[in-house]
Amino acid sequence: MAIASDEATSICSHCDRSIPSTNIDLHYVHCSRNLERCKHCGDMVPKKHAEEHYLNTHASVSCSLCSETMEREILAVHRGENCPQRIVTCEFCEFPLPAIDLSEHQEVCGNRTELCHLCRRYIRLRERNDHEASCNGVSYNSAGVPDNTVNPSRDARAAERERGRQRRRPPQEFSQRRVLFTIAITGIAVILGSLFFQRKTENSEMH
Repeated sequence: MAIASDEATSICSHCDRSIPSTNIDLHYVHCSRNLERCKHCGDMVPKKHAEEHYLNTHASVSCSLCSETMEREILAVHRGENCPQRIVTCEFCEFPLPAIDLSEHQEVCGNRTELCHLCRRYIRLRERNDHEASCNGVSYNSAGVPDNTVNPSRDARAAERERGRQRRRPPQEFSQRRVLFTIAITGIAVILGSLFFQRKTENSEMH
């Protein structure tokens, strides 16, 4: 049994598509009447939508951020990746600012220092990640020599004990003030009682 060969095809001279040879004439009449090739992208578009295609895809538009003129189809990429006025954030302080100002801002911001709570040294923000990866918690004195007298965990515990003592002091001081107040009231009561008793005695003697 013979295997049927593939149907012969022809290339439409208008749209360059491969069309079955038996339909090529009919296709060409319809294609040339209804479609046209875009001069900008080469796509075949319906003639009645050709202007719409151009306006939506290829017409020049201005970026609302930097006013640069470009084709509409690349506007989204421009705004997201290339526009100098797009808003980005500083990697050190996360402050939002235009991309064009980012480099200058980070040059200053990255040189700010921050205290490392492990080794008690002040580290530049631009060096923070590398420092955290290599920090062994050893503190160094002004001469660059390890200071074995500094123990961050011990200092933290001492600070916590001091805060605990400070928290306990107010009730103690309040108790002392209350005792003094009670003594003062009692003394005043005794004095008033004595005066009252003395006056009563003097009145009794007069009668």
